[in-house]
Amino acid sequence: MKKFIIFILAAALMLSITACGSSTSSNPSSGSSAEKKDILIGVAMPTQSLQRWNQDGANLKAQLEAKGYKVDLQYANNDVNTQIQQIENMILKGCKVLVIASIDGSALTDVLKKAAENNIKVIAYDRLIMQSEHVDYYATFDNFKVGVIQGQYIEEKLGLKEGKGPYNIEIFGGAPDDNNSLFFYNGAMSVLKPYIDNGQLVVVSGQTDFVTVAIPNWDSAKAQARMDNLITAYYADETRLDAILSPNDSLAIGIVASLKNNGYGTPDKPYPILTGQDCDKANVIAMINGQQSMSVFKDTRVLAAKVVEMVEAILEGKEVPVNDTETYHNGVKVVPSYLCEPVYVDVNNYKEILLDSGYYTEADLQQ
Repeated sequence: MKKFIIFILAAALMLSITACGSSTSSNPSSGSSAEKKDILIGVAMPTQSLQRWNQDGANLKAQLEAKGYKVDLQYANNDVNTQIQQIENMILKGCKVLVIASIDGSALTDVLKKAAENNIKVIAYDRLIMQSEHVDYYATFDNFKVGVIQGQYIEEKLGLKEGKGPYNIEIFGGAPDDNNSLFFYNGAMSVLKPYIDNGQLVVVSGQTDFVTVAIPNWDSAKAQARMDNLITAYYADETRLDAILSPNDSLAIGIVASLKNNGYGTPDKPYPILTGQDCDKANVIAMINGQQSMSVFKDTRVLAAKVVEMVEAILEGKEVPVNDTETYHNGVKVVPSYLCEPVYVDVNNYKEILLDSGYYTEADLQQ
């Protein structure tokens, strides 16, 4: 009898151990950091030549690693073939999720097919990946709203709603192979075009269509060269330039360089209203100095945190957070998206938004 009781107790203990083991290992991705340490997440960024992508990559890596994941972070120096090779290597290494900020949104079709064949989910980061059915999610800011904010800033500062004008303006657009560029452009023009049509805003060069005003690769030097040409051709006779629509800071910093070289920044020749996006350090300093008027702030910490939420949901088999299932069609399908909210920063509120939040320190903005 005593042996029988011992047998029953031993069997019960084994069942208890088995049950405990199954409860902790049924979903490894939702377990402890120790269990996540072998889960590799690939993060492909376009370039280190722009401050914002360095911050995006660093924020993603830090937040994913804080959750216990391994991260393969790669920058491709704005070379499409390099980025494709980097993503192929991530697939070979066994990444479970790919987070990709593409250089050319239409060039990744084949490599994403390989990812799908290996059951790897893909999150397009800030730039929508085009012409592929194998883009699972998109995380970005509300890019049309970015342009609207820029247009509204010009509208407000020039008093266009009150009927003031006419004012002279020039238009710049972003990289033509970046799907976001059209959203920025269309958002801004939704505000500005009615004033162009009624004559309150005059584009002296006549250059308004996106193809003409787009700057390849978001290149500062190309933006500076175009601004030089515009000044030489249309403003050398002291025609006043009142506003410039620039969709981001890398273009704006090139435009500022051109304006400085062409004698702007004096009482007789003040800087025009100039928009931007990303709040790069050099551009915030330019705002403090009165050379750039505003920049749309997209807090990369917020976007990174949302992407980490999406990665965790994918790995745990949960519903992935999205708030837009209609807007972003990549030519093959509508990609479920999460849109974070942008805000504008200018000389009046930069301390509150950028310094008080810890995004920058006072030392970061020393000249």
